[in-house]
Amino acid sequence: TTDFMSDFALKGAIQLGIGYAVGNMSSKPDRDVLMQDFSVVETVFLPSDGSTLTPAHHFPDFRLKTYAPLAFRYFRELFGIKPDDYLYSMCNEPLIELSNPGASSSWFYLTSDDEFIIKTVQHKEAEFLQKLLPGYYMNLNQNPRTLLPKFYGLYCIQCGSVTVRVVVMNNVLPRAMTMHYKYDLKGSLYKRRASRKERTKSSPTFKDLDFKEMHDGLYFDPETHNALMKTLQRDCRVLESFKIMDYSLLLGIHVLDKKPLTRAGRGDSKKGQKVLYSTALESIQGSVKDPEPVADDDTFGGIPAKHRDENLLIFLGIIDILQSYRFIKKVEHSWKALVHDGDTVSVHRPSFYADRFLKFMSTTVFKKAHSLRGTSSKRKKSSLYTTKYASQEFLSSQKEKEENMKALSMNNLDESCKLRSSSLLDTCQDGWGGSSSH
Repeated sequence: TTDFMSDFALKGAIQLGIGYAVGNMSSKPDRDVLMQDFSVVETVFLPSDGSTLTPAHHFPDFRLKTYAPLAFRYFRELFGIKPDDYLYSMCNEPLIELSNPGASSSWFYLTSDDEFIIKTVQHKEAEFLQKLLPGYYMNLNQNPRTLLPKFYGLYCIQCGSVTVRVVVMNNVLPRAMTMHYKYDLKGSLYKRRASRKERTKSSPTFKDLDFKEMHDGLYFDPETHNALMKTLQRDCRVLESFKIMDYSLLLGIHVLDKKPLTRAGRGDSKKGQKVLYSTALESIQGSVKDPEPVADDDTFGGIPAKHRDENLLIFLGIIDILQSYRFIKKVEHSWKALVHDGDTVSVHRPSFYADRFLKFMSTTVFKKAHSLRGTSSKRKKSSLYTTKYASQEFLSSQKEKEENMKALSMNNLDESCKLRSSSLLDTCQDGWGGSSSH
């Protein structure tokens, strides 16, 4: 990784640093989060010989910065993560290095109990996350059931001339469950195909064009479909309000008929700690609000779906929401300089991205199965739901018409923008989410 820090030392320093920060936090009294807590950065020096405050360790001396410790403690509490469990997950076993699913230069580590991902982020991304925190806090308070990334901590480790920033977040695809297909979907078809190099991997991550060719539609029962789309719509509106674009939906598909479920690679999970709202099934709204024992250990909280005659479990989450600092800088610089009536382009762009993303998810990826409600065991239940569904279907079809009209007008707006300033769009192609790199 670097001369100063081997990968082993880096992983060790991350674990030691997080362990120290969480232990330090738990000795502080509980209180409400205040506005200034979001901008706090605490710094401590951890020499290898130890100090009056810090333990001795086998790694090079390093400095640890903990961002907004009180705010992140609150986020962890919101998701039912107790300090002891967080420490145990983070520090008890060595971290597992994962191959990078995206096109970014980040490294990813997974805790051995499969609960948390530790991802390295750039300085600008860390800065952007800090700016997002108050709005993120407000959103999670209103709605902990979300497919947006759940951030549990932000840290910076400095050793010699090396600086590494890491964010701790939820793990979307459980390692214990084989993902027979993985997709990174943006709702754009422009150059959205997995590269030749990606396809040679043992578990490649495919893209939008590949999905249309390989799956072109996953079918859910109406109630689950409504819950899933409602959650995605709500999440996209939040991202739009933050002017965030270029995010993806990470989608993992487990084909139930292919192999019996195995629990391989689960690791020591200490009395099966479960983070609240962390599984795919718990993350979507609707009747899935209080999951019955459906989300048992064998399904790992996957969402049941069908493709042709195959029964599937779906795992999903929105990823890469911190890369928008690039887009925001572009708005500030190039667009204002290049487009005289520029606000029409820049203001609509995040809503165009969200609308296109949602349209692709609702028309191409997630489809509503016409459920067979004749079976005796379900007959009683179905009669209760029939009226509800009829009204829901009517309302959602009305809404779909409106949304299609809106998407159409967005497309027209986009076409006219294209004609007016094609050279401008070339410079900002990745702002569209169109380019294959993140």
